[in-house]
Amino acid sequence: MKQYLDLVRTVLETGSWQENRTGIRTISIPGAMMRFDLERDGFPAVTTKRLAFKSIAGELVAFLRASRSAADFRALGCKVWDQNANENIDWLNNPYRLGHDDLGPVYGVQWRQWPAYKLLDASREREVEDALSKGFRVVSTLEDQGTQKVLLYKAIDQLRDCLSTIVSNPGSRRILFHGWNCADLDAVALPACHLLYQFIPRVETRELSLCLYIRSNDLGLGAPFNVAEGALLLHLAARLTGYRPRWFTYFIGDAHIYENHLDMLNEQLRREPMPPPSLRISSRIPDMKETGRFEPHWLELIEPDDFALVDYQHHPALTAAMAV
Repeated sequence: MKQYLDLVRTVLETGSWQENRTGIRTISIPGAMMRFDLERDGFPAVTTKRLAFKSIAGELVAFLRASRSAADFRALGCKVWDQNANENIDWLNNPYRLGHDDLGPVYGVQWRQWPAYKLLDASREREVEDALSKGFRVVSTLEDQGTQKVLLYKAIDQLRDCLSTIVSNPGSRRILFHGWNCADLDAVALPACHLLYQFIPRVETRELSLCLYIRSNDLGLGAPFNVAEGALLLHLAARLTGYRPRWFTYFIGDAHIYENHLDMLNEQLRREPMPPPSLRISSRIPDMKETGRFEPHWLELIEPDDFALVDYQHHPALTAAMAV
C-alpha cells in the first residue's frame, strides 16, 4: 500500500485546512487516485497497521443483504455503524429514523433495492404497458393539473443487474451501480461516501476491473477500509461471473485527514510497509470459470468467514476516534 502512504504524504505536504460538519478540522486536497493491480500486486491491505478485515467482510455482507440496521452489521462482526446510528444528534432528531440502531436506506438498500418510480400519463397506454412488462407495478392513480396519472414502482437490484450484464453483454460501458439517491439523502444517517461503482470486463483476457468514485474520504480510518472492501467486492464479482479480478481504480473527490488522526498517520509513515497478502475465497462459493453456471443468488448467501487474508503481515494496530 505504498500508494496509500504516498497519498497521505501528499495531503500533509500540499493540503489546506478546512472546517466541516464534525467540528474537527481536516487537511485536504481535491481530487486523488490510487490504482491497484490485484493480479500482480496482491490484495491491497494496509500493512503499516493491522487492518480490521473481519469488520470489512462483515460490512460488505451487510450491504449485500440490504441491511439498514446497525444491529445487523454488529451481528456480522462490523461495529463501525454504531455511532452513526445512535450518537449522531442530527440523525437522532430525524423524523425518518425508525428507532434504535436504524440507519435509514443506506448503501446496501440502494445497491439491492433502489426505489424506482415512474409517473406516467394514464392515456399513454404503451408506456404503462412497457413499464409493467419490466416489473413495475401500479401503486396509485392520481390527478395532476386535470390529467390522470399512474404512479408505478419497483425495487431495482442494481448489483445483480451489473453481474448479469457482465455475463450477457460484457462490451457494455454502462455496467455501474449508484449509492447516491437524491430522494433519500434526508432519510439516511450518512449519505453515501463511496457512491459510484463501474465494472469493466475484458472478454479477450477474461479480466474484470472496477472503478470506484468516493465523494469524500477520511484517509486515516476510511481509506484503508474502503480500498479493501472495494477489492473484496471485485474479487467476488469476478468469481461469480467467470473472470479474473485485475485493476481496481480508486478515485476520491475530497481526500482529507482529520486533525485528531495526525499522530496515527505520522506513525504509519515511520513504518516500513510489508509484503501484501493474498485473498482466499471459500470453495463453497461457486466459480463460474469452473462450473460454467451463472449463480447470482450467491450474493445473498455470502458469509464474512467466506473471505480470509493469506500471509497477512502487518505492524501493530493503531487506533483513532472516528469523527461523526
